[in-house]
Parts: sequence; C-alpha cells; structure tokens
Amino acid sequence: MKVSFHGATPGVTGSCHRLQVKDTNGKNHQILFDCGMFQGEQMCGSKNHDEFGFDPKEIEMVFVSHPHADHTGRLPKLVKEGFRGTIFMIEPCVGLTKLVLEDAHHIMKEDAKRCGSPVLYELEDLTLAFEQVKGVGYHQQIDIAPGVKAMFHEAGHVLGSAYISVEGEGKRVIFSGDIGNDDVPILPETEPISRADVVICESTYGYRKHEGVETRASMLKEAIEGVIHHRGVLMIPAFSIERTQELLYEIDRLLLGELKTKMPIYLDSPMAIKATALYRHYKQYLKFDVPILSEPDNDFFSFPNLRETLSVSESKAINDSPSPKIIIAGSGMMSGGRIMHHLIRYLPDKNNHLLIIGYQARGTIGRKLFDGAKKVRIYGTEVDVHAKMSAIGAFSAHGDMDKLTRWITPVDGKIPEKIFLVHGDPESKEPFAKHLRETLKTEVLIPDYQSEHVIN
Repeated sequence: MKVSFHGATPGVTGSCHRLQVKDTNGKNHQILFDCGMFQGEQMCGSKNHDEFGFDPKEIEMVFVSHPHADHTGRLPKLVKEGFRGTIFMIEPCVGLTKLVLEDAHHIMKEDAKRCGSPVLYELEDLTLAFEQVKGVGYHQQIDIAPGVKAMFHEAGHVLGSAYISVEGEGKRVIFSGDIGNDDVPILPETEPISRADVVICESTYGYRKHEGVETRASMLKEAIEGVIHHRGVLMIPAFSIERTQELLYEIDRLLLGELKTKMPIYLDSPMAIKATALYRHYKQYLKFDVPILSEPDNDFFSFPNLRETLSVSESKAINDSPSPKIIIAGSGMMSGGRIMHHLIRYLPDKNNHLLIIGYQARGTIGRKLFDGAKKVRIYGTEVDVHAKMSAIGAFSAHGDMDKLTRWITPVDGKIPEKIFLVHGDPESKEPFAKHLRETLKTEVLIPDYQSEHVIN
C-alpha cells in the first residue's frame, strides 16, 4: 500500500491524495481522496494548471470529503484529462459541489480576463464530471475491489461532509477531509474513529485552541451592538457553505433573545443564498436547538431583518441603505466576490467593522487584513484601512488542536502507527506534529508535495 500527496502540502488548499492498494488477487488499484483547487492566488493561477503528478486515466475512483473548492475545484480538470471512474460523495454534497464548481468557473473566467491565462476547465468538463458523480449515504459500504472497501463517516464540518475509511491489505486508512469544530450549532458531532492504522489528518488549526460557544455568541453580539452605537457598517466575509448558515442561525438566536434591532442585515451572495436553500432542503441532515425549532416559520436561516440580494442591482442598492447595517458577503477569504466592493467602500471609515470568522489563506486580501495591514490593493485601488478589525475563531468550521487530538485517538484505544499531517501552514503543522508525537507516542510525518510513502 502506498500513499502520495498532490496538494495541501505545504499549505492548506489543493487537497488531492492518492492511495495505491492491492486487492486479494494482487492487482493494484489507484483511488483519490479529493481533487481540490489551490487558493490564495487567482483561480487561473499557474499552480492549478500544473500536472497532477499521476495519470488521471489510471485513477479508478474519487472519494470527495465535502464541497469546498479547495477539495473539489480540480475535479473537472481531472475529467478533462481522462478520468472516467466514479466520483463518490455524500448525497447533500452533490448539489453543493455543483454550486461551488459553477461559481468557480464564473470567477475563473473573470480572472482570466485580467491575468490572460486560460481557465482551468470549461462547463462541458463540469457537466461530464457530474455524470460520473454518485451520491451515497454515511456508513454505506463501497466495494473498490476484492478485499478492498471504503466508507464515509460524519465529519461535522459542513452539510454532507465526511471523513473516509479504506480497508485493504490488512490495513485501515483514514482520510480526514476537514474535521469540524466542537459544538457546531447546526451539524451533528464528528463521528469518532473506531480504529485506524494510518490517519491522513488536516491541521488547519492544529496550533491553536478556539474560543468557547458562549464567547462566540457574545463576541458577535458585541460586534453588532458596536456598529449600532457608531452607526456604522459591519462587514462579515463568509464562506457560502456552512459559515453563512451558522452565522444566520446564530443571529436568529440573538434576535430571539436580548438583542433587539430592526437594522437591515444583507445576505449579499448569490451562492450563499442558493446554498442556504439546499440546507433547508436537506434539513434532516442537520440538528437544531429546541427554541429555534419552535419558531412559527420553521425556518432556521431567516428573520424579518434579513434581505437577500440575489441580483447585481439589489447588491448595488445596499450602498443607498443608511447605516447601521450588516453585510454578509462572499468570498470568505476576501479573494473575490461581492465582499471586495464593500471593502473598497467601507474599510476607510473608522466607524465600520470587519469581522473575520474563517481561515484566511496566505496571499489573500483576507490574510493581509487579518495580519493588520493598513493599506490593501483591491482591483487596482489602494484602500486605506481604518475600520475596526476583529476575528472569532470559534466560528471556524475546523477543529482545533484539542478536537483533532481527540478525534485521531481511536475508540479501541490503539494509537495509529502513522499520522500524516496535511492541510496546514508550516506554523500550524510543525507544533501540531510535536504535540502529537509527545501525546500519542507515534510516528507523525509532514509529507512534501508529490511525495510518496509506503505503508507496511
């Protein structure tokens, strides 16, 4: 058995990991865990156009952990270059992934006009990819070959997210995808690992510990009260899938409680609006607290103050709305989308507030602002930053050091023989690796890009 790493090393994005495993007849099979896009650069950036490091025609199956672009964004490229196998994902993940890839194609076309390079894939490649997609359920056994099987398990990261187990050659390998945070308000808890010989684990927040749930709610309430007091604008860049829905749910809870305001709250993201509709459709996969369930409209993601701005004209009309107001817009890393126009307009005013609630990859405007930049260049415009800046780590959809350590430790008590850390910047992976070696007393590896490792 061999595993090789074709993305999310050394950084966070570009998830793509290949497993080579022999069946009981000695025949070799190649499967892929995710096939994501490198982010933090233009979507038509050169790294996404690089060769995979393997022949797509030889891959038999792809197992997709969840719909985010850094885990799905190169699937159409894989198909374009000859992959003709089955793409497996959890049922709600299918519609969400289609939304993500259609949006990515639109952004790539816009980027291509600016950077002059070709788009990564065309719509016909996307259509063909979805002809190869098969939606499955949690704990449904997938037979890869004689003596080799796979299964999806609840990851608690986003709707339809999963980690994947593969059994073959007498070994059980776990691929984490992205593991969800503790106490996510609308998702089931992450399923514990029953047993594992090898774990390929994300490490996005392996270096830190998140604030608690109570802190998350109080910090959000404080931010909202602050813009009401200063008659400012609260900008919240949010990922369209999960972060937006959790945020709407949390605001709904606050408005049901002690926070009373009639100021408009704009959801200015067509993709987030469409994704929220899918969340409503697949609500049987979600969990909600009793007070929300008792709401007359039985809608956990809307409230009287909410304005959904689907069209461009509706989005532009937000500028005419007097302050105070809240604008929730994509993209979450501030690497494109409607949030960019709001940043240009509102960052220079000290009465306004930028609230960051998700991971910011290197190279993005979001990372520069998170790191305290006083000026940023957006679409060729130099923008002064005077708005208040804050971040709430507890809104992260990723588990922290404590959560990941607990998850890696199987229920049977037998520590995995090998742990590979992926999906993390060096400043995250290295301390997390040290922590795991000291805590679990096992081999922890940080693989290089395109490296291959034998699993005995």
